[in-house]
Amino acid sequence: MKAKQLLCLISTLVFLLTGCSGISAEPTSYTGTAFDSVIALKIYDRVDEDVMNHCITMCSDFENKFSRTIETSEIARINSAGGAPVTVSNDTLELIRQGIYYGDLSDGAFDITIGAVSRLWDFKDENPSVPMADAVTEALSHVNYKNIIISGNTVTLKDPKAAIDVGGIAKGYIADRLKDYLKNQGVKHALINLGGNVLAIGSKPDGTAYNIGIAKPFSENGEYITSLEIRDKSVVTSGTYQRYFEQGGNFYHHILDPGTGYPCENDLNSVTIITDSSLAADALSTACFVLGEEKGTELINRLENTEAIFVNSRNQVKKAAD
Repeated sequence: MKAKQLLCLISTLVFLLTGCSGISAEPTSYTGTAFDSVIALKIYDRVDEDVMNHCITMCSDFENKFSRTIETSEIARINSAGGAPVTVSNDTLELIRQGIYYGDLSDGAFDITIGAVSRLWDFKDENPSVPMADAVTEALSHVNYKNIIISGNTVTLKDPKAAIDVGGIAKGYIADRLKDYLKNQGVKHALINLGGNVLAIGSKPDGTAYNIGIAKPFSENGEYITSLEIRDKSVVTSGTYQRYFEQGGNFYHHILDPGTGYPCENDLNSVTIITDSSLAADALSTACFVLGEEKGTELINRLENTEAIFVNSRNQVKKAAD
């Protein structure tokens, strides 16, 4: 049994197509790792080196607040508090508020208290395995985002065995904050890619749109199944092929259903969301995958300035838009 974890930049569902004509100068670029993913930042405007350094520091600071596996993080402190209130920063508070909002919006298809279940499925392990059914059933009884209580800057889990996991929205939130910072620094043209969460600031310097390719699921040679032209938008994909393993002839991917505690079972390979906010795109890509194509399309059709691309198990592409 071999785990297949596609953590390199090109294989994180969404990748930037080659070709960036009309750029007047070399962009300021950074490529590194954070959030168990490869991240890449490109700023096309002339900026001081301190601007890029600050972006890198922001990523590190956010990871130290949001990671459920860093014992000193604010999320980890909430999870280990045994039901006691925990004072958190404004960023963590807002992230959790947004998690609750998208839980309500999706009727629980997106649930940030999936942490009790997700820690049983260690897709990052070199030899992951299916957890015991009794353990999944027990963990599932503690998944309910409505057990999160916010009062001022304190967060309390009414169920002391519940656990928050913000992996489904954290990168989106961070991308949005990086965008805010860069725009405040006068940046008008930039690309942010946090492990496949792509966010464009403005257009390319020559005024044309950025070309973003949507990866063909399970392609071994980097093919893309369709492409998009975007300006001032975020593109985020959730797909079965990011992280998965096989056991006993069965396929297990990393997108867990909050209703069952197991990987979602439907006819989808991936869902891509295109909208203004990277956090929204992040949450909705997961929610729509869990809901499936029909109910996911219904959700997208209720939202403004939001599009979705559904790729089914036969790699057929269907689009939904507001």
